[in-house]
Amino acid sequence: MKESHFFYVPTLPETEELPVDEAQHAIRVLRLQTGDSLWLLDGVGNFYQAEVTLTTSKRCLFRIVESKAQLKGWHGNIHLAIAPTKNIDRMEWMVEKACEVGIDQFSFLQCKFSERKILRIDRLEKIMISAVKQSRKPMMPIINELSSFETFISSPRVGRKFIAHCYPEIERKDFFSILQQVDVNEDVTVLIGPEGDFSIDEVKLAMANGYVSISLGNSRLRTETAGLYAVMMAQLTKRR
Repeated sequence: MKESHFFYVPTLPETEELPVDEAQHAIRVLRLQTGDSLWLLDGVGNFYQAEVTLTTSKRCLFRIVESKAQLKGWHGNIHLAIAPTKNIDRMEWMVEKACEVGIDQFSFLQCKFSERKILRIDRLEKIMISAVKQSRKPMMPIINELSSFETFISSPRVGRKFIAHCYPEIERKDFFSILQQVDVNEDVTVLIGPEGDFSIDEVKLAMANGYVSISLGNSRLRTETAGLYAVMMAQLTKRR
C-alpha cells in the first residue's frame, strides 16, 4: 500500500497551496505530481484529503477532496513547563517525543540553576511540526518563549498545578497516584526543573502559588527524561 503523506497547512481551508517548506519537501523529496493524493492537517483538529493540481519548481497547489474533523486522543490539556538543558539536543529530543506521545502546550523556564539562557523557539517549532505530522496528531501544541520562573508561576492557570523536585525535606506526593484521582477533563500543568533542580526557595514559592509538590518515582531522572515521563503519566490517565 502506498504511504500517505501528511503536510501542515495552518491556513486551511482558505488556502490551496502548500507553505514554502512543505512545498519543497513535496516536490523535491517526495516528487509529487499532478493527480497525486496527500493529506493535510490544520493543527486545530481537522484532517483534509487533497489532490495535487499543479507543481512547479517552487510551488505545490492542491484541491481539497474531503475534510474530516478529529478528536484529540486524550481529555483535558497537558501543559509541560520545563527548564531547558545546557545541551540543546536533549531538549529537542524531548519536544519531539512529547509531541509524538501527545501534549497541548510547552513553556520554558529560566530558573536559579539554569545553564541555558537562550532558546530558539523557531527551531523547536520545526521539530514539533515534524513530530505532529509523523504521529498523525490533529492538534498542534502551543509553544511559548522562555520566561522567568517567577513570571510563570505568578500567572493564572486553570486546572491542577504540580512541581516535581528532589528535596526530601519537602513532602512530595506521587504524581501518577494523584493523576489517577483527578477528573480526566481537568487541565494539568507540571513544572520540571533544570539539571541542578529547582532551588528550594523556588519550590516553596511555587507551592505558595498553588502548585502541589510531587515525585516522579524513586529514580533520579535527567531533565528531559523527567519531562517526557511526566507527559506520559498524564497521557496514561487522560487518554480516551
